[in-house]
Amino acid sequence: MVVPGQKKGMIVQGLEPVLTSTRRQAAPELDPADIGKMLGTLGQVLYRWDVASDRLEWLSGAMDVFGFADGELPDSGKAYAAYLDPDNLTSRYDAIVNASQHDSGSGVAFDIQYRLLPERHRDGRRIWVEDSGRWFAGDDGRPAYAVGCLRAANARIEHEQRLAYLSRFDDLTGQLNRGRLLEIMDEVLDEAKRHRKEVVFAVAAVDGLKVINEVYGFDVADQVIANVARRLKSRLRCGDALGRLSGNKLGILFLDCSEADFAIAAKRLTGAVADEVIVTDAGPLTATVSIGGVSLPRHARGAQEALVRAHEALDICKSGNRGGALLYAPDRERDERRRANMALSAEIVDALNERRIRLAYQPIVDVTTREVVFEEALLRLLGPNGEVVPAGRFIPLAEKLGLVRLLDRRALELAIDALSRFPQLRLTINVSTWTSDDTGWLDLFSSSLANRPDMAARLMVEITESAAIRDLDDACRFVETVRDLGAKIAIDDFGAGYTSFLNLKHLKVDVVKIDGSFVRNLTRDTRDQKFVRTLVDLAQTFAAKTVAEWVTSEEAAAMLSGYGVDYLQGELTGGATLSPPWAERGPQIEILAG
Repeated sequence: MVVPGQKKGMIVQGLEPVLTSTRRQAAPELDPADIGKMLGTLGQVLYRWDVASDRLEWLSGAMDVFGFADGELPDSGKAYAAYLDPDNLTSRYDAIVNASQHDSGSGVAFDIQYRLLPERHRDGRRIWVEDSGRWFAGDDGRPAYAVGCLRAANARIEHEQRLAYLSRFDDLTGQLNRGRLLEIMDEVLDEAKRHRKEVVFAVAAVDGLKVINEVYGFDVADQVIANVARRLKSRLRCGDALGRLSGNKLGILFLDCSEADFAIAAKRLTGAVADEVIVTDAGPLTATVSIGGVSLPRHARGAQEALVRAHEALDICKSGNRGGALLYAPDRERDERRRANMALSAEIVDALNERRIRLAYQPIVDVTTREVVFEEALLRLLGPNGEVVPAGRFIPLAEKLGLVRLLDRRALELAIDALSRFPQLRLTINVSTWTSDDTGWLDLFSSSLANRPDMAARLMVEITESAAIRDLDDACRFVETVRDLGAKIAIDDFGAGYTSFLNLKHLKVDVVKIDGSFVRNLTRDTRDQKFVRTLVDLAQTFAAKTVAEWVTSEEAAAMLSGYGVDYLQGELTGGATLSPPWAERGPQIEILAG
């Protein structure tokens, strides 16, 4: 810092500790101007402020660091104050002159952050400044002068601000994030309980977003979500809150809102989205939202319970009236069903852990000789007291909860064990729609059969027609993996899911199992008769064998034989049992290959 009249090489009072320290570390004595340049390369500037005279002195380099537009450095505290953003929460003057600390002789440290006005910078940038140093008192105990260092700190401070922003707001929509919205809901609920107020929490979901993702891509879907959020926010009252919960779902808090008020507000919000197109990079698109709400604290006492019940209302709304709104209402039957499902899901997990999952076996026989060609392995659950729970009672729930993948893996383990113990046994096992892309199941399948071609040749895996429809590419990869290891593939419930000719061509299955719904009334329904004949002809086109399910009478068996069906399965030829006769006879049974 160079003071007028000061000789080159002299140091300014107050900076002596800094410069003296530098002198000790360097062999030649450094000029203050050189020190200023060195600090400037680090984005730092030293200054001295005489509080009494308001004189502000700078070490050279400040202009390079801060690039003031007028080309001059402010020479007083008052002049420097004109460079500061008026929205700053603090200033150097506040930190020093209004300080509550007392100087005991070594000075008082200060460390503050503030912004400079963008118009004061030659590039029009708003610069964040870190201002730290020490002030020293005069004889009267009041601040006399201060020495400090300014540092341009845009990158760090903007990063910290960004983190602080993301702790409360969603990056895509600019609205509250899930955590902050739920915090506000808890606060609002406490207030509503104390003052007996009505509040409504709602979940709004953008309808059909999966289709937009698949057709236009995730970036366009994000544009739709952000636009919908802005429209909903613009239609809310002052004090209402909007936040993004996840994916395509937005949460809304309506304060002082009765059920009648909610109906009016929901109509206003759904109209705001549906009435105008949304402009995206892919062009104009239309969207609708469905809304499910719950009245608080009447039907939910906490944020998590409110989330659950608002989602319940949303699910019911979407199943019957997409683009509409519905408020949660208690339903004893639904609540009982939910409790039963919760108990059953716990029972499924316990059964898996306690090895109470079993296989029941049902024969598949040759249509002419009635000799067994395969045994279909069907999942059963044993209750804690040994009672048998049929698959129809727990498989649908397991599919909804994602537990079916674990059940399919257990079924494979049991099937491999049975094939190992009974060398002539030929089994067919089912896998769910969700297992067709489960790498864990395929890894278990490969490791179990990689070095057992004899066992693989006695195993057939059934995939559902719905799995092929959901994702043909995944289904084809699954089929190829199974076939490469020497096992066979069947497509189950064929005809129930409208599988196309093309899908059947690409899957290259060995066996087609005709859905039992077309066989059950075969002898009485001419439409079923025509459909079954068509399915058999289609399978034969691709050299696939056919199995007719749910065969209950000799009359139906004769008709199926006439259509060219190869195998029968159903009550006529034997039901499913946990204790098949061949198992009791030991490992030397002979089941024909067909």
